[in-house]
Amino acid sequence: MPDTIESVARRAREASFSLAGVSLEARNRALEAIAREIESRVDDLLAVNAADVEAATAEGLSAPLLSRLKLTHAKCAGMAEGLRSLAALPDPLGTVQYAKELSPGLDLYRVSCPIGVVGVIFESRPDALVQIASLCLKSGNAVLLKGGREAARTNEALAGLIVKAAGECGLPEGWCALLHSREDVQEMLRQHEWIDLIIPRGSNAFVRYIMQNSEIPVLGHAEGLCHVYVDDPCDLNLALRVTVDSKAQNLSVCNAAETLLVHAGTAAEFLPEAARLLRDKGIALRGDERTRALIACDPATEEDWATEYLDAVLSIRVVDSLEEAVAHINRYGSHHTDCIITTDRAHAEFFMRRVDSADVFLNCSTRFSDGFRYGLGAEVGIATGKLHARGPMGMEGLCTYKYRLYGSGQTVAQLDSGEIELTHRTIEPRLP
Repeated sequence: MPDTIESVARRAREASFSLAGVSLEARNRALEAIAREIESRVDDLLAVNAADVEAATAEGLSAPLLSRLKLTHAKCAGMAEGLRSLAALPDPLGTVQYAKELSPGLDLYRVSCPIGVVGVIFESRPDALVQIASLCLKSGNAVLLKGGREAARTNEALAGLIVKAAGECGLPEGWCALLHSREDVQEMLRQHEWIDLIIPRGSNAFVRYIMQNSEIPVLGHAEGLCHVYVDDPCDLNLALRVTVDSKAQNLSVCNAAETLLVHAGTAAEFLPEAARLLRDKGIALRGDERTRALIACDPATEEDWATEYLDAVLSIRVVDSLEEAVAHINRYGSHHTDCIITTDRAHAEFFMRRVDSADVFLNCSTRFSDGFRYGLGAEVGIATGKLHARGPMGMEGLCTYKYRLYGSGQTVAQLDSGEIELTHRTIEPRLP
């Protein structure tokens, strides 16, 4: 008889207590072991993944989503590289964030520690499973994983090798488990006694659904409706290069640009060449009336401004001011990643301060919004909310903290009587 989700979550809770005390050396050994296991089983993983891709193709999965689903030798090598990069990073646990002497011999420290048990629901990207599990391992968290059904076979193989390799390195049984169905997800959302945090990755509607159907705290990683704004003044060659890369470098990712905003003072010179370069990359263009007066493209509708295409489509709007561009982004964007192309530092600072997104960029591609590229080793996802983590969420985002108070017999009665007094003196942030 298969385990219930409650029993899986309960085991994860028990494992989390042990995992929180596993040494950095042991956690890093497990990451290296998982990397070696992936490298030794590449052919098996590709064969299993091919079956997933074949089934998804027969079901009519779109080309961008098929691209996310498909494993390659390069993706497998990237997974192993990511694991080793993560192992090379400092320990996120045990960091002293605050240190005060409350009274002589009574020292208070605020110290980073794991959240505990994390449930993550993610899309059909098998490499995401490895990133999420490895970040949880490094940060001392147990994890329950639910990937898209299109990747079911691949996820099963990857989760199996992760559990095997980590177990051989002494990690506690039950720290990582794979869920299989929508019913499993519904049951997981009820496990508030055993699960500390749910992280859903998907559309805004999906994230809202999870939030509305669980008592467990939810940290949403919603869709990426990203913008590039080409300002006046700007370096046109730079603007062309960044715009094309932001949209066309990879269509099926959440940090690809979906809307291009262009200042009216730049549009006549910029848009014809931008349109040519984008069409050369196979991008279909949709524009407002002012855009269509300058280039041939399909008309954009109100729905386009609010759409994450994840496809070879880009919507374009001409604006009269920096303020209008910022207002458009804050109204239609998903608070993910937005970029300004400008040579005016005051305009750049206005954009950086006023755009309400997790990642705001100046003169560079939105595709840099990524945990590995940020030096975080990997990412659980890109959080578009404001609490408690934001942007590419690495292992620090999977940590909380606890207060440790080291005393030598002090009592509050002594404090009340005046026998001892509070000093609140800053001390060395190093645990005794």
